Amino acid sequence: MTKPELELLLDRVAAWPSAAQQDLLDSIIEIEARHGLVYRLSEDDRIAVERGLADLQESRLASDQTVAALFNRFRA
Repeated sequence: MTKPELELLLDRVAAWPSAAQQDLLDSIIEIEARHGLVYRLSEDDRIAVERGLADLQESRLASDQTVAALFNRFRA
């Protein structure tokens, strides 16, 4: 698809009912996710990332020895 063809399509989409536009948006998001083109954080993901960054800044991370002991405990 060429850029002019895409622009014509988007011009037509602008005249669609809002429900149809939302369907198109949902489809685009699903296609991007399926092909690994763009990853969009969910709200839960965003919160987890922020919590992890805060833990890192506050030095609230497990030591290498603690992590190794935990893995060793569950390997047996």
